[in-house]
Amino acid sequence: MASADTPLLSDRFAQALTYAHQLHQTQARKGSEIPYISHLLAVAALVLEDGGDEDQAIAALLHDAVEDQGGVTTLEAIRRYFGDHVAELVWACSDAATFPKPPWRERKQAYLKHLKQASPEVLRIAIADKLHNSRSLLFDLQRVGSQVWSRFNAPPADILWFHKRFLEISQDQQPGPLVTELSQVLDQIEWRYAKNRRGIEQEKTGQG
Repeated sequence: MASADTPLLSDRFAQALTYAHQLHQTQARKGSEIPYISHLLAVAALVLEDGGDEDQAIAALLHDAVEDQGGVTTLEAIRRYFGDHVAELVWACSDAATFPKPPWRERKQAYLKHLKQASPEVLRIAIADKLHNSRSLLFDLQRVGSQVWSRFNAPPADILWFHKRFLEISQDQQPGPLVTELSQVLDQIEWRYAKNRRGIEQEKTGQG
């Protein structure tokens, strides 16, 4: 156990937080005005709460930097600032590094295939990412309803397919509290989606 005078996170973490803010400062969460860094902070918090170390927490702060903010050029900057290990974690969490990105389904299939060989460190960050995204989706479904699905680049059935397949791989390779919560949240999302579809079908039947 660290002494009262020993920082639990070093200045590297503070530097990574500043860098993440610089990279994402004009970016908002899909369909909202919520600063994107809120997601990065949440993922880093989940990683730390699950037992992740400082490198994993830094990679969590930067896990979308390559995809969203500069591709390989940003990856090499991360390597210079935070070292090879952090850069490799960030790279392993990325599903695209080129612009324009490949088609959605193609990217997700490749990501799922890669995930089967991922290290426990990468899986922890990826699971924290999907858990926070799923929490946010459920919250928005409860708040504004099914119009939330229009924010995404794929239909709801495809979004659910990806997350359920991600869950299966995570349950097989790294079960734990984060995966258990992810399963519970996805069940609620799926229930709301099915309920909405039943309502639409009943309306069509009534109109017929």
